Amino acid sequence: MDTAMTDIRKILHVEDDPDIREIAYLALADLGGYEVLQCADGMDALEKVEDFSPDVILLDMMMPGMTGVETLVAIRERTSVTAPAIFMTSKNVATEHQDDIKTLAVGAIQKPFDPVALPDQIRTMAASAG
Repeated sequence: MDTAMTDIRKILHVEDDPDIREIAYLALADLGGYEVLQCADGMDALEKVEDFSPDVILLDMMMPGMTGVETLVAIRERTSVTAPAIFMTSKNVATEHQDDIKTLAVGAIQKPFDPVALPDQIRTMAASAG
C-alpha cells in the first residue's frame, strides 16, 4: 500500500447540510476507515480544527456564515494546521471559484458525489499534495 494512503487517518468535514454530512460520514468512517470530525459551519470548524489535528480538511464551498473559502483562509491564518484541503461543491460553484480551488486546495469533489468512491477520491487528491 502507498505510504501517502496510509498517512491519512483523520478527516475534518465541514458541511452545513445534515443529509450530506450523514452520507459523507458513512462513506468516510465506515467505508474508508477514517476518524471523522464533522462541523456544521466554519466557526465550529475553526474552534475544533487545531485540537483534532486532521490529515485532510474536506469543506463545502457554499455555507451560511463563513463560506468554505473563508473557513479555510481563517484556519490557515489563525491555526498551525497545514493539512491539505479539498472542497466539495456543485459544478457551477466550482467553475465560479476555480482560482480559489487551485490556490487554496488540492482539488474539488463535485456534488452529488459517489459515497463509495469518496474515500479513494480523497486519498488520491491528498497524495497529490506531496
